Amino acid sequence: MRAMAFSARNMKELLRDIISYIFCLGLPIIMLVVMTLINLSIPQMEGAPKVFNIEQLTPAMCVFAMTFLMLFVCIRVSSDRSSAFLTRLYASPMTSSDFIIGYVLPFALTGVFQTIITYACGEVIALIVNGESLNIGYMLLSVPLLIPSIVLFIGIGIIFGTFFNAKAAPGLCSAVITGAAILGGIWMDIDTMGDTWVTVCSCLPFYHSVQYARYAFVGNFSDMLVPLLICTAFAVVIFTASVIAFAFKMKSDKK
Repeated sequence: MRAMAFSARNMKELLRDIISYIFCLGLPIIMLVVMTLINLSIPQMEGAPKVFNIEQLTPAMCVFAMTFLMLFVCIRVSSDRSSAFLTRLYASPMTSSDFIIGYVLPFALTGVFQTIITYACGEVIALIVNGESLNIGYMLLSVPLLIPSIVLFIGIGIIFGTFFNAKAAPGLCSAVITGAAILGGIWMDIDTMGDTWVTVCSCLPFYHSVQYARYAFVGNFSDMLVPLLICTAFAVVIFTASVIAFAFKMKSDKK
């Protein structure tokens, strides 16, 4: 009950923030539309990159939207830590698990919601541009499969919010957002950029997150398995680290 009450408070704070609608919902949809228009204006040649095709772009935009979840959970945690609000809650019976659940649940639900909205936008664009519907069944199946990516970015946000103040933390998240877009292959085809670049990107979770999202979106579940497992492993490690970090910082702040 304590975790649910804290979760409800965080959800209300998120819903009251107009900027969260712009970044978590508006920007990914705008980018989806803009990149589709750019793709239509480029002459389609044999062997040209397909990352701007709607089947490739829609799931990549979902992962891009998740990076803003990281930003807002980071802002929420760092702001609470710097205010008297969290200090007063430390004196309550709430445990570190209650705090983590309270932060994770509203942002995880937001991640699922923004995925559905982005998919719906991709479906509309596909109908307008191609005159054909995307595979709704694969889209529905891929929504729960994206949960590891949601947990991954929320975990990163909690770590930054735990160790950095409300001024420094958002800047670090912005750097991760840029890195995720470039190293994840959201705007470019990583596989055509040489073995060295692919190796570098493969050492980070963003590339695998985008890869398995694209495979799941079109129902290519055999190729999806390896990047899904890698991304899930990263998510487990990073989220576990965020829980330990928050518990350690909570105990330190209480002293």
